[in-house]
Amino acid sequence: LRDGCLEGEHAPALTIEDSLPLGSHVFDHFLANLASQIADGTSQARGLVLVALNRSPSFYIDLLRKGVDASLVRILDCYSDPLDWKDRIRDVRDINKLLSSVLDLGKGFVGQGKTRFAVAVDLVSNLLRHTSLPSVAGLLNNLRSNDQISCIFWLIHSDLHEPRVSTALAYVSTVVASVQPRDFLWLEKNSCKAKFYVRLKRRNGRVKLLAEELHMDQVGVKFVNKSLLPKVQFNLQLSDQERVDRAKVVLPYEHQGNGEAIQIYDGRRSLSDGNGEIHYIRDSDDEQPDSDEDPDDDLNI
Repeated sequence: LRDGCLEGEHAPALTIEDSLPLGSHVFDHFLANLASQIADGTSQARGLVLVALNRSPSFYIDLLRKGVDASLVRILDCYSDPLDWKDRIRDVRDINKLLSSVLDLGKGFVGQGKTRFAVAVDLVSNLLRHTSLPSVAGLLNNLRSNDQISCIFWLIHSDLHEPRVSTALAYVSTVVASVQPRDFLWLEKNSCKAKFYVRLKRRNGRVKLLAEELHMDQVGVKFVNKSLLPKVQFNLQLSDQERVDRAKVVLPYEHQGNGEAIQIYDGRRSLSDGNGEIHYIRDSDDEQPDSDEDPDDDLNI
């Protein structure tokens, strides 16, 4: 999100999905950090437009008050009157007008140069209550394909929707981050431990999977492992049943002859020449065959 996009590319897009309210705190964490990077000048974006659907603009003003210049963040209020019953100015059901409103707010950041701005949507689930999935996916895709956008990210409560919704949003995303709490008593303890799984689609088409521990307390979100390690896409551990099944497999070189000699050919020379080496091993003990026996009598080809 901080690095933005290259010329001619679509903006990187992050989906944060969860099945509990913990995802809102993770969204706030990303929002605050990106806003700080914009203020420090370390981000490609020169401003941030926040589409507030889940919480009031005053909440985000208080959240970003410390260390962030208010002029760098502009909030599109879709929370107070989402269906535009009062002012008849903004209706979230009108996707085209919503897209225009976001771009209009960002024009002040862009100016005449090639600078870009970031976009954040605090809860796509609320938007899906009033309009269709294709409309929402089209809005997000139009934003990330706009040459004024540096990056975009949003939150969705995946347990409120059918699986096809998460699939559609993942399709228009370059990164999907899934928050899976491990301690469901976090409301009682005022803290929570969770797993943060990340699926990253790289420019070359390869997919990278990452996993990180995070803790949530009264202070905020803290990531335990700052060094994200790749997660392999296959299981290296065997279950007890898999170990039993593996032990029952008869390998090609194993002899099950009830006491007969085990004949192993080392493969270094052709048997047709009579020069191949035959090693005899007794199934019941280590006794070697009698010296007067002809090894070729026991050879099975």
